[in-house]
Amino acid sequence: MECTINWIPASGMGFVAETGSGHLLTMDGAPDGGGRNLAPRPMETLLAGTGGCTAYDVVLILQRGRHDVRGCRVAVKAERASTDPKVFTNIHLHFTVSGCGLAAAAVERAIALSHEKYCSASIMLAKTAQIGTSFEVIEV
Repeated sequence: MECTINWIPASGMGFVAETGSGHLLTMDGAPDGGGRNLAPRPMETLLAGTGGCTAYDVVLILQRGRHDVRGCRVAVKAERASTDPKVFTNIHLHFTVSGCGLAAAAVERAIALSHEKYCSASIMLAKTAQIGTSFEVIEV
């Protein structure tokens, strides 16, 4: 896996990343750090990637188990250390999973498998942050 990040000097602290799969991702800093607040911060991008990684796992695990999953939303909240390096110290992921006849036990198992075995991002961040999860199942 690879990625190339280019600073856009005219933007202040804006950066464009090109992923190995050929996609572009824009990031920017806060105005008090020289940015113009035109895109997510790099750490927000990391947090969003973690939510996406675990949501991907949960949906895939449920689909492979032949569960009728129709939606998956993850609300992520995080706290960071107050001093440099300002690593994430606490992350909570709340899953809202919808489907037809979706058993809470299946959703709980999928989330556990993601965080214990499959989600590279959350497992990596667990080295510095306490990670908690919660979920709700919505019948559609």
